Amino acid sequence: ACSPTDLSELLKEGTKESHDRAENTQFVKDFLKGRIKKELFKLATVALYFTYSALEEEMDRNKDNPVFAPLYFPLELHRREALVKDLKYFYGEDWKEKIQCSEATQHYVDRIHHVGQHEPELLVAHAYTRYMGDLSGGQVLKKVAQRALKLPTTEEGIQFYMFDNISNAQQFKQLYRARMNALELDKNTKERIVEEANRAFRFNMQVFDELDKLGRSLTEEAQDGGFPVHDGKGDLRKCPYYADKLAGKAGPGCPYQAAAALAKQPLVQLTLAACVAVAAGAAAWYLM
Repeated sequence: ACSPTDLSELLKEGTKESHDRAENTQFVKDFLKGRIKKELFKLATVALYFTYSALEEEMDRNKDNPVFAPLYFPLELHRREALVKDLKYFYGEDWKEKIQCSEATQHYVDRIHHVGQHEPELLVAHAYTRYMGDLSGGQVLKKVAQRALKLPTTEEGIQFYMFDNISNAQQFKQLYRARMNALELDKNTKERIVEEANRAFRFNMQVFDELDKLGRSLTEEAQDGGFPVHDGKGDLRKCPYYADKLAGKAGPGCPYQAAAALAKQPLVQLTLAACVAVAAGAAAWYLM
């Protein structure tokens, strides 16, 4: 059982408002709907690479420091090598020459390095915020990305989400929280860790906003997760199913219109709303 003074509980309660704001960023909402352009997904992977490179460098630096050592799980958690595989898939063997750290990501990276070198007890906030999210809503986004971007079923491009050395994510998260709660920290330090976790949320949201702005300038791509691109408005001939009718095939009609009619039913609306709320919470927790 957790007590109100346990660090995991303090973090959960102390970052709730930041978590709620993260759920409502445009980037998160679009991602959940599968409205993620491949080029934008690649840029998000680049941002993650620089972020985790900094985080894991500072974790290695402090692996023997008692304020962080119990949370050092390189085999189970480290993501840098997985991200390298993803970048090779998206950019090729010369990926290093094709990527650069964005402005918002650089601010995040600089803060992580400062913490690791000058206030290592605050490194707990950054590690907890990222890795616990990776093991939660990250698994939701893995499926969304794989479907929307039509990535291979062999999991190229989404190695970041794969934790081959963790057999049970829920049990591991319980272990991680227990280790965190056992750290010998005074009240003031715990409060500073919660404050730093909120700072980490802000850095992440700044990266999301930056990606959202970049996304608007990218060429629109027909990425629909396998569903027809027709939105039920305008020229019906834009619906792929319309071509079947012109060819004399007895198709089922535009699936959007059928889905729209079904969605008007109150029970269906209630169910969809509940599902979206759950998915949004999980995804935002991952992205944080």
